Amino acid sequence: MNIEQLNQQFEGKSPEEILRYFLAEYKGKIALSSSLSIEDQVLTDLVAKIDKETRIFTLDTGRLFPETYTLIDSTNKKYGIAIEVFFPDHQKVEEMVKTNGINLFYDSVEKRKQCCQVRKLEPLKRAFEGLEVWICGLRQEQSITRMNIKAVEWDEANGIIKINPLVKWLETDVWDYIKANEVPYNELHDKGFPSIGCQPCTRAIQPGEDLRAGRWWWEEPEHKECGLHNRPKK
Repeated sequence: MNIEQLNQQFEGKSPEEILRYFLAEYKGKIALSSSLSIEDQVLTDLVAKIDKETRIFTLDTGRLFPETYTLIDSTNKKYGIAIEVFFPDHQKVEEMVKTNGINLFYDSVEKRKQCCQVRKLEPLKRAFEGLEVWICGLRQEQSITRMNIKAVEWDEANGIIKINPLVKWLETDVWDYIKANEVPYNELHDKGFPSIGCQPCTRAIQPGEDLRAGRWWWEEPEHKECGLHNRPKK
């Protein structure tokens, strides 16, 4: 498996072509990790059309918006699937809150990352068990932390191939697909929330702001990742 060769192979290819290759090549060892974003909803639609048996999972941090839970339910019903839901270890959450408070993430970048570690990264490790490839909805346009991502990457931290079929898509491409294919999406997107995570760490954005300006808005842009998609520093 050569990441550079795979990127050359899929240069200019459509998301469907990328997905068909990996879903066939790694059947039973590949999954879509969905945050229920518009990108992940597009990928859910594509995956369901190609191979409905493909695993799709999401992480419930315990701090999500009610609208996000509604979307999980409506997505399952539309496609006749059952999105797997992974939860954080309750003992680790309780210890973290006891030590640092219920809203520790506002105190410092370090504490915010600790919260992400407990509520997201550790459940993700469990979700990855038995997998060789995970499908992501990352796009280069989304933020300065994602400008250099490729269609195929090696996730060193998790020892797994990560594919980003929508890497070259613009936000307008995503919405065009959603409307054309009647893909369910989070109703918060219609209320000024382009990027939706945990409720305490997400706000609506103002016209002209970066797409991810509403995520951890009290931090500097270069810090705005939870650790799921960190790239090695050069």
